[in-house]
Amino acid sequence: MPKFSLKIFLPAAGLGERLRPVTYHIPKPLLPILGRPLIEITLKKFSAVSSARIGINLHYKPEMIKEWIKSSVYADRAELFPEDPILGTGGALKNAEGFLSDSHFLVHNADILSDIDFVQLIGTHLASENIATLATHDYPKYNNVVIDDNGYVIDVENPGTSTPNPDRLARKVAYTGIAVYSPEIFKFLPDGVSHATVAWLAAAKAGHKVQALDFTGCYWNDIGTPASYASAIIDALRDSGETVYIHPSVKKCSSAEIDGYIIIEEGNELGQNVSLRNCVVLPSSLPQGVFENCILGPDFKIALNESEILRSSNDAILIGTGGSNRNYYRIKKDKNTAVLMKCREGDADYHRHIEYTNFFLKHNIPVPQLIEATPEKMSAIFEDLGDISLYSWLRCKREDEAIEKMYRKVLDIAAQIHTSATANVSECPMLQNRIFDYEHYRWETGYFTERFVKGVRNTKPKNLSALEDEFHKLASKADSYPKTVIHRDFQSQNIMIHKGIPRLIDFQGARMGLPAYDIASILWDPYHRLEDAMRERLLGYYIQKINDFYSPLHLFTHSPTDPFTLLLSRLQRHMQALGAYGFLSSVIGKKYFLKHIPEGLRLLKEDVVLVKNEYPELYGLVIKL
Repeated sequence: MPKFSLKIFLPAAGLGERLRPVTYHIPKPLLPILGRPLIEITLKKFSAVSSARIGINLHYKPEMIKEWIKSSVYADRAELFPEDPILGTGGALKNAEGFLSDSHFLVHNADILSDIDFVQLIGTHLASENIATLATHDYPKYNNVVIDDNGYVIDVENPGTSTPNPDRLARKVAYTGIAVYSPEIFKFLPDGVSHATVAWLAAAKAGHKVQALDFTGCYWNDIGTPASYASAIIDALRDSGETVYIHPSVKKCSSAEIDGYIIIEEGNELGQNVSLRNCVVLPSSLPQGVFENCILGPDFKIALNESEILRSSNDAILIGTGGSNRNYYRIKKDKNTAVLMKCREGDADYHRHIEYTNFFLKHNIPVPQLIEATPEKMSAIFEDLGDISLYSWLRCKREDEAIEKMYRKVLDIAAQIHTSATANVSECPMLQNRIFDYEHYRWETGYFTERFVKGVRNTKPKNLSALEDEFHKLASKADSYPKTVIHRDFQSQNIMIHKGIPRLIDFQGARMGLPAYDIASILWDPYHRLEDAMRERLLGYYIQKINDFYSPLHLFTHSPTDPFTLLLSRLQRHMQALGAYGFLSSVIGKKYFLKHIPEGLRLLKEDVVLVKNEYPELYGLVIKL
């Protein structure tokens, strides 16, 4: 239930002049962020803490905003305040005085995205005697609100412009565009056009408290320019653990070439002659041609600076959204780009990564070329394979034939690892002596129990001793089968699609283990659900590849369509994946991994149904999760 009952007022009348030509088509409150307009994102966040009414002022493109509100879930709660002319941030409040003056109220500029805590802001205001409580932060570019040692406002430099006075030495902060007011504020607002800062200063001079509550460190973005708009979208994409967003209504995009961060909003189709890299495609833009680092609209293109929209320095751009604790940067190398990997001191995976790279390249396993390694700095530079993983490539709606063709290429890599790399593994003792054995399987099941069963589902096994016995039996069986070189995390986010060809990354965890574990990882991947019939065909394709190399076939001991080793590997892999999602979301803070839990759990439940007689305790636990 919402915690408060105060109203919200959204100033939404602005012309959005700095965002032109985008705002010639879309008013700022309706700018889409991954399919949702700015105003919806704010109102959803507000509605989580208050169910009270919503006030919105209108001026620019009012009919579009009215139409959106009318069709939204907020229609019954909204009251509109047209302005002609625009009254300013203070005049807008004065114009809505009859609506707002019965209690405290929240003001939130309609062009702001932030994760500022409304509960903290509102709670602080209600517990104080403040006439206004401003959400502020230390943002040097906009620090023009002068405060005293106790955090109360005493002046505002260049009111209405958010422009600091660099010649003035004082304690200064920036206003975020979010505040809570007491109804007494209306005594300090004149009729007509005015700025809210007028009321702050008048109230402060009259002895009232105008507090600047510090939210430095919170995410905040003022959607005022094309660059800030694009960076806000990419921030949202990163926050969701994605590099590609394609609106569900987009039916055709499989023929387009994509790389970098890609956002395709509704009403678009991408034909064969379209190539996009780091592009935001606004609704109904229908691009044709080659585009890079830009916003595309129905009749315009806005060029952007890559380092600005990705919030990186010109020398190194942070890339990657996976679960790795290493950092990867795109850098300029000679006339091209390359990927710089930086590891923590003492990270043993660094040395394995270098050794495995050299070994795999020697035996034609498609991994990034090693350009240079600097062990003393725990860094290395690799060939740049772009940003599109198999997982991202699949975000485009593709024909089944194209998907199956790509997966066959991926399985060719698996077969190469399991055969030719294995046949020559003595050349890489570091890999040859790294065994995926009983202890590793038991670690995985312990990981699943602690990080997912207990950590995410808050459940304790009823009979832990019986469950441990079953885990022991499972690990012993899995460890008893022949071993080959395996990637160990052979899933769609670790396969890059570069110029239409799959290439392998994140292989420093490779071991000697059960090859079926890799096949379970890619064909029963929680990141992308394959159709059952396609999966069966792909499994048959892989087995034939292996059979062509090994004769007689010795990697599987049961029917090729349902090998027992594969079922054991599926059980292990899905428990490991769920444990990883729990750890990465709860401990590391990468909450976007939570969205993959339903599919991972669905797959595990399918697995345990097939072994419920042999593993009844595991079956009982999983089915109830």
